[in-house]
Amino acid sequence: MSNWAQDAVFYHLYPLGALGAPERNPLQGAPASRLDALHDWLEPLAELGITAIYLGPLFESTAHGYDTVDYYHVDRRLGDNASLARLSQAMHARGMRLVLDAVFNHVGRDFWAFQDVQRHGAASPYASWFHLDFARRSPCGDAFAYEGWNGHYDLVKLNTNHPEVKQHLFGAVRQWIADYGIDGLRLDAADVLDKGFQRELAAYCRAQRPDFWLLGEVIHGDYTSWAGPETLDSVTNYELYKGLYSSHNDRNYFELAHSLNRQFGPGGLYRDLTLYTFADNHDVDRIASQLRHAAHLYPLHALLFTVPGIPSIYYGSEVGLLGKKAHHSDAPLRPVFDPRQRHPQASQPDLAPALATFARLRRRHAALRHGDYRQLHVASEQFAFMRTLAEERLVIAVNASEAPATITLSLGSQAPAQLVDILNPEARVDVRDGQAKLTLDPNWARILLGV
Repeated sequence: MSNWAQDAVFYHLYPLGALGAPERNPLQGAPASRLDALHDWLEPLAELGITAIYLGPLFESTAHGYDTVDYYHVDRRLGDNASLARLSQAMHARGMRLVLDAVFNHVGRDFWAFQDVQRHGAASPYASWFHLDFARRSPCGDAFAYEGWNGHYDLVKLNTNHPEVKQHLFGAVRQWIADYGIDGLRLDAADVLDKGFQRELAAYCRAQRPDFWLLGEVIHGDYTSWAGPETLDSVTNYELYKGLYSSHNDRNYFELAHSLNRQFGPGGLYRDLTLYTFADNHDVDRIASQLRHAAHLYPLHALLFTVPGIPSIYYGSEVGLLGKKAHHSDAPLRPVFDPRQRHPQASQPDLAPALATFARLRRRHAALRHGDYRQLHVASEQFAFMRTLAEERLVIAVNASEAPATITLSLGSQAPAQLVDILNPEARVDVRDGQAKLTLDPNWARILLGV
């Protein structure tokens, strides 16, 4: 099982949107060179503390990237295979890891094998690559019905149990590792992707590279059903995502505290898993638009970087980029963006330095990456917990109120003599009889090291 990701800070980039690609792919003509622009992103991302980039769908597709046409060629709206190889080389030269989207549950209607079925029907040698019914017609007028993803018939479900389908997909992964040196994959729609296929894919990838990392997109359910020693390394922690924004909007840290205890507290369900944590992504409203109070972006991100998990920043959210779904379109969530320029929808230009500080502290203190979790205090607008690894003990406390707050923490019989605020090293808190009294600034956090 791979462990490099446990120490990573991810940046999630949706390149078709961020780089201003046309909405539809002409599927002919010379490739554009949009991917080359990402070379200029690497320096500001390094300054932000990013050590890994999850690059959204890159391969030839009809429209949004998740309707794949060809797994073996980069989408011509973004560039060509050589441009991806150059970008990967530049990232790795900076010590950054590269994780790609693996869209293996379904393909687009322009996928070459599906088009062969459209032309030849049941006589097509690729008919068994899909889940077809030649006794009915599809909603798109085909002479057969087929399974789509979640009712979307522009996304045709693959038969991932078919040996030729597996050979085709595993061959693409082999090329991506060989040509681009990728470090991992994010499996799109892992919650509906055949689990037997996922186990075979995991074994195949780790045979290519023992440190290969596999992340699954899972929204509901028991995460241990997907992640474990024989399958995925991690899954998306949607439970925590929901708690992060709604606990702030409802001024109810009890919700978040309950989730963290259930997941990572003593006897927690996922104490042995390192889940992928995020505040927003390409499928949900941006966090700056989700929150009712913009100032809550600061305690929320302090939590994102200090609770158990692998933190990920969605591109543009480091400056509070706004964006909500409109008219059933995800386009507002996936705008053109350049980290070197001020964006008109950037609501919090001062947020990035705070995130860089949180990333630096996470890198410096192993307890924030690997430590045990124990709740210390919860109230409607104040929350505190401890992360412990060997002799390192860190106390994290957040205040979501507009007013200062004072809380008293019981640190137990093994309490340190003093706490040093590593966000403000001049500030020290004495511990008496195992108790510490903290004053918390409005909409901010304290991260304290026991000494």
